[in-house]
Amino acid sequence: MKNILIGLLTISFFSCIKEPVYDVNILDVNRIDMETGYIENVNIYINQDRIALIQNTHSKEFKAKETIDAKGAFAIPGLWDNHIHFRGGASLLKDNEMFLEQLINNGITSVRDAGGDLTSIIKDWQVEISKNERVGPTIFTSGPKIDGKNPTWQGSLEVESEAELDQALDSLEKLKVNFVKLYDSKLNGNLFLSALKKSKTRGLITSGHMPFSVTLNQALDAGMNGVEHLYYILKGSSKDELEITKQFQRGTLGFWQAMPLLINSYNDTTANRLFSKMKKHEVFVIPTLHIGNTLSYLDEIDHSTDEYLNLLSARFKSTYERRIKSALNSTPETRANRKNLNAFFRKLTLKLHESGVQLMAGSDAGAYNAYVYPGPSLHKELESLVAVGLSPLEALKTSVINGPKWLGVEEDYGAIGIGKKADILLLKKNPLINIKNTTSIQAVIKNGRYVKKN
Repeated sequence: MKNILIGLLTISFFSCIKEPVYDVNILDVNRIDMETGYIENVNIYINQDRIALIQNTHSKEFKAKETIDAKGAFAIPGLWDNHIHFRGGASLLKDNEMFLEQLINNGITSVRDAGGDLTSIIKDWQVEISKNERVGPTIFTSGPKIDGKNPTWQGSLEVESEAELDQALDSLEKLKVNFVKLYDSKLNGNLFLSALKKSKTRGLITSGHMPFSVTLNQALDAGMNGVEHLYYILKGSSKDELEITKQFQRGTLGFWQAMPLLINSYNDTTANRLFSKMKKHEVFVIPTLHIGNTLSYLDEIDHSTDEYLNLLSARFKSTYERRIKSALNSTPETRANRKNLNAFFRKLTLKLHESGVQLMAGSDAGAYNAYVYPGPSLHKELESLVAVGLSPLEALKTSVINGPKWLGVEEDYGAIGIGKKADILLLKKNPLINIKNTTSIQAVIKNGRYVKKN
């Protein structure tokens, strides 16, 4: 009788324990491990903005407020565009707001904003997106760029002395930017190196365009963390870099004049020594291949029927005119040089990758960069990386793993795992078979919310 009583009490006790009810569950999905490419059929349970539980599909299913039947779909972490620009001032604000939704529609759940003139608005967007008050990707921003006097880009912090540099860094720290972006349109080489050193002392991550008046080795020694584009890698790979740097310092050589000289003086020994140093210091490179492809062939490819143009205001489209006119009015020699440079950059990207230098996928999409559209351009960048020799998995890593790693937020991002942010992209087709399958989007989960349904 005593045993029966204990049994009844035990049954009563366990019957009173409520099973968990999750906010969202994703059932019967093929989760892709971004490190290994291993695919496992699982159920994923989400609470608020985090992944709370992952179980084998043979395990007991738990209830959720919203259930997604993902049978046959493939799950990867939401994509990262690691070089994008929100800019253009108040007159282009509506276009930039539209980009937030377009990025999500294209499966891009995080972006690295590499400098612009909408910082105060972006700070508001960051809060609104985190609270699910606005649809958009998580934005990691540099705030305004640091440059010299009368810079190319509006909104830049203009510095001409050490004191002004200190003030600029103070203001960026107050803005709580995620990294510091340096630009070379007017920035003095010595101040550029000083900015790297002072940022490192302050614990700030740096990336940017390197003035040709300094060597890449000098920039690496000063603490540069990221190199935007491949012009500077090409310069550092030249056996004549020191002489070309001196010509820049004397003002006897221009940027575009230097490109054929750098290609002709490229040296494998010099490059390998440089790449080993970059690998050792964990310096990341953002190749931005797609924009190179696009701008190099503006004289040949007609973009007037691009569907994305229908989304853009006339004012935004007018920002494309300078690059278009420059391409159409250039000499045959200039056009050929540009295409040769683009082809060489593709080879250089593969050399970097094979040397173990970590790459980040970024599109450079935004105002003024003709026909490089926020959203679709990141997929084109991944395709470009595969076209030069990376595997689809390696290309995906440059987006979803290396972006968080460079910013030091890999605890929250980079994988579909328990405790990670619930930023998930569900694809109808396996992206490891064909990188173009990243566009076969079935659904996007951002901050734990099911924000796109086909």
